[in-house]
Amino acid sequence: MAENKVTNLIRKLNLYNIRKGLKYLQHFGVKEFLIRLSDRIEPEEVPYGPWYEEHRAAQEVLERQRRKKWENPLTFSIAVPLYRTPEKYLREMIESVRQQTYPHWELCLANGSPEDENLNRVLEEYEAADERIRVRKLQNNAGIAGNTNAALEMAAGAYVGMLDHDDLLAPDALFEIVSRIERERQAGRPCPDMIYTDEDKVSGDGAEHFGPNLKPDFSPDLLRSNNYICHFLVISGSLLERTGGFDSQYDGAQDYDFILRCSEQAERICHVPRILYHWRTHAQSTADNPISKQYAYDAGTRAIEAHLLRCGLDGEVVRKKDFGFYRVRYRVKGEPLVSIIIPNKDEKDTLEKCLRSVLEKTTYRNFEIIIVENNSKTDEIFQYYKEIDGRNGIHVVYWDREFNYSAINNFGISHAKGDYLLFLNNDMEIIDGSWITEMLSHCQRPGTGAVGARLYYPDNTIQHAGIIVGLGGIAGNIFVGLKRSHTGYMHRESLQQDLSAVTAACMMVKREACEAVGGFEEKLAVAFNDVDFCLRLRKAGYLIVYDPYAELYHYESKTRGAENTKEKVQRFQNEIEYMRSHWITILKEGDPYYNKNLSLSKWNYSLRYKG
Repeated sequence: MAENKVTNLIRKLNLYNIRKGLKYLQHFGVKEFLIRLSDRIEPEEVPYGPWYEEHRAAQEVLERQRRKKWENPLTFSIAVPLYRTPEKYLREMIESVRQQTYPHWELCLANGSPEDENLNRVLEEYEAADERIRVRKLQNNAGIAGNTNAALEMAAGAYVGMLDHDDLLAPDALFEIVSRIERERQAGRPCPDMIYTDEDKVSGDGAEHFGPNLKPDFSPDLLRSNNYICHFLVISGSLLERTGGFDSQYDGAQDYDFILRCSEQAERICHVPRILYHWRTHAQSTADNPISKQYAYDAGTRAIEAHLLRCGLDGEVVRKKDFGFYRVRYRVKGEPLVSIIIPNKDEKDTLEKCLRSVLEKTTYRNFEIIIVENNSKTDEIFQYYKEIDGRNGIHVVYWDREFNYSAINNFGISHAKGDYLLFLNNDMEIIDGSWITEMLSHCQRPGTGAVGARLYYPDNTIQHAGIIVGLGGIAGNIFVGLKRSHTGYMHRESLQQDLSAVTAACMMVKREACEAVGGFEEKLAVAFNDVDFCLRLRKAGYLIVYDPYAELYHYESKTRGAENTKEKVQRFQNEIEYMRSHWITILKEGDPYYNKNLSLSKWNYSLRYKG
């Protein structure tokens, strides 16, 4: 009998996966379906299951947390909307709260299926067993937003967290969050009013953990691309009061709309980089079957549109093929002059190819090109300068000192007339003619300092999709070598997002922002000057945006020779020391746009080994 049950279960699961696969095939088409399938079945470089077991809080740690005495403890309200919740999942969810090592909580359960007698029986049992558990029986099902609001209305805590009725909290979830709040207090910083954690998925039987979502600190552009915050979210009671709860017109993406509104109102947002929430997957859940809830993605589109309107941003929201992911097309205001600054030494054919692609493919027309000549030797390049100087908006200016990338670009800036400066290497080729429009649409936005592009090697693999501080020692490009058709971890390679730095091989900068930080640091003649520049922009309060829809080929470093002389090696060491001395805090604490659980020796968002 038992064998027959197992056989039937396997048959049902296989049939479910086949049907699910066919739906995905129909949605994506053969080529893109096979790409996504290969991404999912590719072996993990560091398997998550053992990694999770190694990184979850050990029993002795949990016991130590339980013994901690808290002075003036904060109370947390955990709001859970219930609707026809299976008893197994309900009990496991409630027990995950009762097992919290931080004891000062209340569990607010709003039951939207009052006719379910078995559910009522289980709730009465728990309400009698633990005075911290409170139950509200609703008259009828008010939908996910209405049921959640009913649970939120019960909340009396200083902070409120949202938990789905079939999901699980790690036992140290509240302890880690309140510890973060205490650290912020002790450091003299304002208490955060919005806090979120990392999460993973857990199988229906709770036996397998997989699919970790290791998040960056708050990134408004990434949030407009995908609800990456999701779970576990905790907000202050005052922020909840200002935000006003969930809106039923966004059912299916009600949490996305809520998080967007919270992010607009929050005075301080913090991220706890630990897996503290486990998202249950089963055949009916969005986590396991995202294709089943198309209406949710339409609601997500509307939620982002409403968010842009509230923020005074003019943009069109477009759904990407990957479910739950979006692109915002911001509209360019007017037609401001863009100054393209290209350093060059010799390499006539390389420069000519670059200029031809810019002039022939670029759809945005109000630009000038400043070529900064730096100690060329060949007659053909000077002859070429004579042919192009003064034509098609091209101006050649002459830098007659030694090579210094920072100084050369600063010299180019002094000759530029545009309100927007576009730094471009001479070994670039335009792919999409909208590249300037794309970058300008972000750069024009209030608060944006610089915008970087997605760059490919000639073999259509990634050369640049943003820079992570600390990667490879000081800083490094992410997703290097990834096939152009792939999108990387959590689709990050293909999403608009904020980063700590982008490469100046193709980088647009708002002139006023450039002037505010004094241009490029000339002590950094070759290496890390763009990273330092971006970090100074960040320190001044500007965003650095990575825009994957500005696409170019980069033939990389044809102008400059190898770092193989004693002088060059010493210069490189000096530049490393400069970065370490000036940016020691971010190097020690980690790039805020890169999760500390990820490797600093790999480019592909691999997990970091413990220790």
